Amino acid sequence: QVQLVESGGGLVQPGGSLRLSCAVSGRTLSTYDMGWFRQAPGREREFVAGIRWTGASTHYGDSVNGRFTISRDISKNTLYLQMNVLTPDDTAVYYCAASILKGLVFPFSGRQYNHWGQGTQVTVSS
Repeated sequence: QVQLVESGGGLVQPGGSLRLSCAVSGRTLSTYDMGWFRQAPGREREFVAGIRWTGASTHYGDSVNGRFTISRDISKNTLYLQMNVLTPDDTAVYYCAASILKGLVFPFSGRQYNHWGQGTQVTVSS
């Protein structure tokens, strides 16, 4: 059984940084396309960042491109999201997710993901 456990969320001031982690157990991280999603109250779930199962490519949502960086450590079976220059609009619950599809196109929709973590709250406020 694959399990994803996020950590690293918290309260940060505007302009600050946080690094989220997603520990994967039950299967090797490189088996999956991996993604970070977020959902704020009253808003739809949003794709934030993703990394191909090969590690060959990364992808970012328009609102975070240039500020967030996704990475992974295969030896630790852990996915990361480095978030810089945070704004109040980044406030949300952040989820990591794993997709087994390995299609020709990277999966940007949450419906294409098979496994989800429980989420970690990120609050950006002064």
